[in-house]
Amino acid sequence: MDCRTGCAACCIAPSISSPIPGLPSGKPAGMVCPQLTADLRCALFGLPTRPAVCVSLRPHPDMCGTDRTQALDGLRMLESLTTPDPL
Repeated sequence: MDCRTGCAACCIAPSISSPIPGLPSGKPAGMVCPQLTADLRCALFGLPTRPAVCVSLRPHPDMCGTDRTQALDGLRMLESLTTPDPL
């Protein structure tokens, strides 16, 4: 499966704990990545500064669903299931 044009759900819904240019402490869930371009593409794609988690993330029907809304909803659910509750 290829990335869906105009989706960018994986650049919005999940948190990223490693540094990203512009966010040295990573990105909280739900925040639009500052490296997301106006046409919803990654400005770091193919660059060594792209976080390893982003490099390893691959589109899959189970994650992406059939449209952007399903992708965002699914990734938000996965984020909530994998984020520890604060003490």
